[in-house]
Amino acid sequence: MSRRSLSLSTLSAIVVGLGAAATSHAAGFQLLEQNASGLGNAYAGSAANPENASIIYYNPAGMTYLPGINVSGGVNLIKPSFKFKDNGDSRNPSAPGIPGSGLNGSRPTGGNGGDAGNLGIVPNLYASWQLNEQWYVGLGVGAPFGLMTEYDDGWVGQYHSNKFEIKTINVNPSIAYKVNEKFSMGFGVNWQHIDANYKKKAVVPIAGLPLATNGDADLNLKGDAWGWNVGFMLQPTEDTRIGLSYRSKIKQSAKGDTEITSIGPTKASVSFDAKANVDLPDTLILSGAHQLNERWELLGDVSWTGWSSIPDLKIRNSGAGARDDDLPLNFRDTWRVAVGANYKFAPDWKWKFGLAYDQSPVHKESDRPTSLPDNDRYWISTGVQWQATKSTTLDLGYTYLYLRKTDIDTTSGSQLTKGRVAGTYDSSAHIVGLQLSSRF
Repeated sequence: MSRRSLSLSTLSAIVVGLGAAATSHAAGFQLLEQNASGLGNAYAGSAANPENASIIYYNPAGMTYLPGINVSGGVNLIKPSFKFKDNGDSRNPSAPGIPGSGLNGSRPTGGNGGDAGNLGIVPNLYASWQLNEQWYVGLGVGAPFGLMTEYDDGWVGQYHSNKFEIKTINVNPSIAYKVNEKFSMGFGVNWQHIDANYKKKAVVPIAGLPLATNGDADLNLKGDAWGWNVGFMLQPTEDTRIGLSYRSKIKQSAKGDTEITSIGPTKASVSFDAKANVDLPDTLILSGAHQLNERWELLGDVSWTGWSSIPDLKIRNSGAGARDDDLPLNFRDTWRVAVGANYKFAPDWKWKFGLAYDQSPVHKESDRPTSLPDNDRYWISTGVQWQATKSTTLDLGYTYLYLRKTDIDTTSGSQLTKGRVAGTYDSSAHIVGLQLSSRF
């Protein structure tokens, strides 16, 4: 069997997953959960709240508020739910020249796919070090993108996606300079590794015949890329801080291989080299924090994400007779607004809470891929902070994510090789996080 027989459309959703983490919980595929101490505030004030070393990710200038050596580590447990309901119009793909709603004219089979959401674990670790009164250095390690979505076997969208899993590691060395008591600035570089696996049913043409068979496609891609981030902290009064931070695009070029097995009645298999490029979006955050009195602190956040850096996703296949594939997404830039507060109800205890509205880059049901059944989200968050010792704090946070029912009606660019998925998703998520921070 030739490499052409693999049909490059089998690669389309790997880059959707690469740039579209369905279980991530900023809108789109970005993970805001780079600490757990901000979870209780819905990450309001994220770039202006240097309460521990995790400020390195949100605004490296915040290190200038951390004297001595600071270490902070934590984990967020994310449990999303994505339940699809077919409206009766979903169809498996048809082979070229063959009428009918299913492969080679057969009727579509399969159910709604069960709950595609799976438990995600997002760890983080940070350390900062004060070199002298003006200079600070730090290092952050986190997972800014990550997911696993998995549908039941034989569901109506099996030619779009059966399983997608993505893992990332982001290493962020940073430096900060305290200009004076009112102004600081910071800079960081980011090395990011990505590892993605994607499985689906694939349409495989039968050479010389107007028919097709199918196989099981298994794609594996890995890549490394570099980016940078910069931040500024302004303290106009003793009780007020304003933070501004920017993270650059990261141009990922992931390479790997695709294997298609169980092809037709002979159960043949074939493999080929694969490559996918995507510009992960840049972000801009403007945050504020104000100490209202001894008990109350107010927090706010407005952030922008440049999702239009991904108008479509192009798949390239190397080898004789290879064909490229193009998956339209039409992502839009998005805004996120969050407000929160901390209430010190006892000498060693704070109560945290927050609300946020988070736009999705997907705004048309025809552009919504099954690997990203995304919609605008509403965050409802709360948590507590315990000052265990003079230099150690423990944060516990919880967030409930509410999403309206989400319509989908898509062929992901190809009716013939993927079919049509039409229906509604009922989605939500729960996040629980724990963060331990110490100063030496």
